[in-house]
Amino acid sequence: MPHGPEQTKHPAAAGSPKPPAFLSVFPSIMLPMFLAVVDQTIVATALPAIAAATGELERTSWVVVSYLIAATIAAPIYGRLGDSFGRRRVMYFALALFIVASILCAMTSSILLLTGARILQGLGGGGLMTLSQALIGEAIPPRERARYQGYLAAVAVCANTFGPVAGGYLTEHFGWQSIFLVNVPIGLVALVLTTRLPAHKGPQLPWRADPGGVVLFTIFVATTLLALEQVQHANLSALPLGAALFAAGVIAVLLLIRQESRAPSPLIPLQLLKQSAIWHSDALAACHGAALVALVTFLPVYLEVVRGATPSETGLLLVPLTVGIGVGSLTTGRLVSRTGRTTIYPIFGLALLTASLVVLALWSSHLGTVAFVGLMLLNGLFMGTVMGVVQVTVQSAAGPLRLGEAAASVQFSRSIGAAFGTALVGTVLFAYLSLKNPEAARVFALMVEGGMHAVPALSLDQRTMVQADIAEAFRAAFLLIAGFTAGGFFLALTHPLRRI
Repeated sequence: MPHGPEQTKHPAAAGSPKPPAFLSVFPSIMLPMFLAVVDQTIVATALPAIAAATGELERTSWVVVSYLIAATIAAPIYGRLGDSFGRRRVMYFALALFIVASILCAMTSSILLLTGARILQGLGGGGLMTLSQALIGEAIPPRERARYQGYLAAVAVCANTFGPVAGGYLTEHFGWQSIFLVNVPIGLVALVLTTRLPAHKGPQLPWRADPGGVVLFTIFVATTLLALEQVQHANLSALPLGAALFAAGVIAVLLLIRQESRAPSPLIPLQLLKQSAIWHSDALAACHGAALVALVTFLPVYLEVVRGATPSETGLLLVPLTVGIGVGSLTTGRLVSRTGRTTIYPIFGLALLTASLVVLALWSSHLGTVAFVGLMLLNGLFMGTVMGVVQVTVQSAAGPLRLGEAAASVQFSRSIGAAFGTALVGTVLFAYLSLKNPEAARVFALMVEGGMHAVPALSLDQRTMVQADIAEAFRAAFLLIAGFTAGGFFLALTHPLRRI
């Protein structure tokens, strides 16, 4: 297998220093990551209460979308700032901004003000995710990074699972403001723990502002994610606006590429992204994000409509998937640390994951509960072979000076891939149903926008027909998700950096 040249040139590869104690490094990195990820999902179960308090139901999606847009925009900015001014120092700023924004979120009384506060919170949260990943590369020797990335991936999965549960409990017992106020004591603890990280001593990249790149990148991210959010409404009337926003995003990205190729200190490091090992890894992260988020988004609808599961049963049936991802990430991280091999694990993991998704698409109706749980566990284990490996590979290829930019590129790629994948799967589901049964398409649109409680009363024959048509549509959706993982498999198979 070909080896990347970086493995022999990285300053920590030979004569590797003894890795720092686990308890002195990991909690300082884990807590900021947990805060950033959990705030993407903790709001979901509080949206009805927020809508009732503000009286603006039609705008509640802004609360979620604004955070996602801001966090995606912030990722490369913090990556560049961390490379130039020190990642620990910039982490202090991101945490302080996140805490202040959380307090502002709890104090707002309208959707407009809450959206503005969530934008600030996303600008802090995007930094927490990017800097946590980069700090592992700074504090941990190359071979040991995979193990820590596995831990961090498990934390991210737990945060995604914990968010809706915690949001529902806090909203019910303490009001929706509590989902934001709970960030304050946790954030303060994270600030204290950050002081325990070793200060980076060494050369840093010179900083030059790139305002043109920031503006064009912001336009690209905002218009693209808003276009995808329109598509996810599964409503034909939203398509013209979505198409216009998407066209604006395409124009912005073309202008961005032109700007960044000329800027002396570009926000988006095109030279870095030209490296085969890095663009392969970023594309792999995008495919993985598309498959994972689309599966987690639409699987609950499938379970409740097609298999007739209750909301509580649906939650239990998703547990094996999240447990499997955590175990797969931890196991893969340890194997990479022990052997130095990287892409061999995603190659096998994604091949088996693609096969299991095909089984889910074609034979899910014949699977009993035990078999379905087993399949979800396997899906999770195979999913877990990717997350940590991608970050370790990119950081090894980028070198110590550009750890922040490398971590940011993965974070951005995963976010865009997740948004594109979820929107594309939703479009396939809705298009299939619109052609097959317009009434089933209408029911599905109501479920996507308002949940199961928004489904109108149907006769037994109508419900049976709608369930059958939605089941057929989900076959196409699961096959599309398998297509995402198959794309990731070929990217891993052709990856030039196989060992660190």
